[in-house]
Amino acid sequence: MALKSQNLDLPREPGVYLFKNKSKKVLYVGKATDIKSRVKSYFSSNPDRLMIPKLVQNTETIDYIVTINPDEALILERELIRKHKPRYNSRLKDDKSYPLIVLTNEEFPRIMYTRNPPEGSRVWGPFPNVGAAKKLIQLLRKQFGIRDKDCRGKDGCLSMQIGLCKGPCLDPDNYENIVKIVTNVLDGKGIQIIGELTKEMDKFSENREYENAANQRDLIRAIQSTISQRIITSRFYRECDAIGFASRGNLGIVTILHAKKGIVQGQQTWPLIHRGDVEDSICRFLSEYYSTNVPPPLILLPCNISGFLSDWLLKRRGSKVELRIPKKGKLTELKDLADKNAKIKLKKEFMSSFGSLEKRALNECANYLEMESLDHIVCFDMSQLQGDVRVGACISLKSGRPEKSEYRKFNVRGEQLDDIHMMIEVISRWLKKQKKWPDLLLIDGGKTHLDYIFNLLKEHNLENKILIAALAKKEETLFRLNKEPLILDKRGRALIFARDEAHRFVNQFHRKSRQKNILKDPLESIDGLGAKKIQTLLRFFGGRQGLLRASVEDFCSVPGIGKSLAKRIYDGLN
Repeated sequence: MALKSQNLDLPREPGVYLFKNKSKKVLYVGKATDIKSRVKSYFSSNPDRLMIPKLVQNTETIDYIVTINPDEALILERELIRKHKPRYNSRLKDDKSYPLIVLTNEEFPRIMYTRNPPEGSRVWGPFPNVGAAKKLIQLLRKQFGIRDKDCRGKDGCLSMQIGLCKGPCLDPDNYENIVKIVTNVLDGKGIQIIGELTKEMDKFSENREYENAANQRDLIRAIQSTISQRIITSRFYRECDAIGFASRGNLGIVTILHAKKGIVQGQQTWPLIHRGDVEDSICRFLSEYYSTNVPPPLILLPCNISGFLSDWLLKRRGSKVELRIPKKGKLTELKDLADKNAKIKLKKEFMSSFGSLEKRALNECANYLEMESLDHIVCFDMSQLQGDVRVGACISLKSGRPEKSEYRKFNVRGEQLDDIHMMIEVISRWLKKQKKWPDLLLIDGGKTHLDYIFNLLKEHNLENKILIAALAKKEETLFRLNKEPLILDKRGRALIFARDEAHRFVNQFHRKSRQKNILKDPLESIDGLGAKKIQTLLRFFGGRQGLLRASVEDFCSVPGIGKSLAKRIYDGLN
């Protein structure tokens, strides 16, 4: 079966998406700021790349991993492409990695930007935004004087002479403190320096030094951009699994983010029956999952687990398995990301389950009424008030859910004032424009309504194509052709919902129509003045011009009009 965009339930979040074939082999990996919108674009009639139609044709499923921001999505996309080498990814297939920011492990550490860090160095990244990372290095050198070259000259180097290096080779005092500050910034603790730069930027703006203010702004953005790129990779991750969990009712979702060598390499998700105890659900999952998979040396958990299971994981791995509930730092960020993905998957699974409940209700109702199917129901209702505004409407339910694109409104054109003849006109107009017929045509009314509409169907030679029924509000009684009336119980709730939805929709339309008429005729907005009294007034004064010339005393002389009403009429017209 061809994959269709409307069948996909995807989040509007940043992340990566994976097109997979029947064998679950990854065909394509992409990144997006909005996963749903990006994936939907692959199904447009005007694809922006030649390979897309073939990719979509060969795709059986589309998986996704949500990230904190688009920068992380770019990094994760890179790693997944390197891992899976998808057939349809033409870019990023080379095995080069993104550059890293490095602090060397020397007596006086140097800062550098490289793909090949010296052994023992502290590493941050990778950084896909090369420009932002380079600006950050320039900023750190300018602000703190951390060196970037190995220079042992007697007079120092050019960088020292122009203020970009503190010259620790000549004067090592305080250089260790500088390295600590730079390390904090690279660890994502750049709030303080951003605050200082913001104050400087504001001062430049006040002094109308706009070029300097713009430079400060660019530096602030460089720090913000760089420290935001690093949640998907970190030296703290080592080799670990982060277990995310979310639940709603008896439905639970477990998500595992797999990290290796400091890089998130993939995600897996499992639904399970949740009995209200998170520890019980997590323990059941761990015992099942790691019975066929070797546990990593570190597992991040949402809760404590039993000592027995801890010992079992140790035996499964053959060495120590650290179980941790992270409270702060980079491991917490990874764990939170696993939780976020679990929550999104839970929402998708819950909506799918909710749809199944609706389908089950329809099947239950169909069996109750001895019908083959109730996938498509159309229901009609009419509304009027004292014959002033006469309208009708129909709603459409497909698989138990409102199909709003098939809702219709009708203004009654004929002179008839009773519900039955109004409904005959409206349904007759509806029939002329239909190409497909519902499983059930439901009308709001009783046995008389049913007989009249059946005769209408006979006139159109449709009596054998459309099954009809009428649902009366009193005791929720259902009338069908050649069958005894049936008082609906909970098995008929799908029909009651259809009738109530039609009633809501037609009444909403009727209110709006009345409001439009009130704007046209000020008489209808006067409290206590109904349709009959309006007709009496018009006849008494010979039309609207006579009404406009009348005084309060003139209105009092009309039969049925008292002094207070006469005053309201006069005020309303003037």
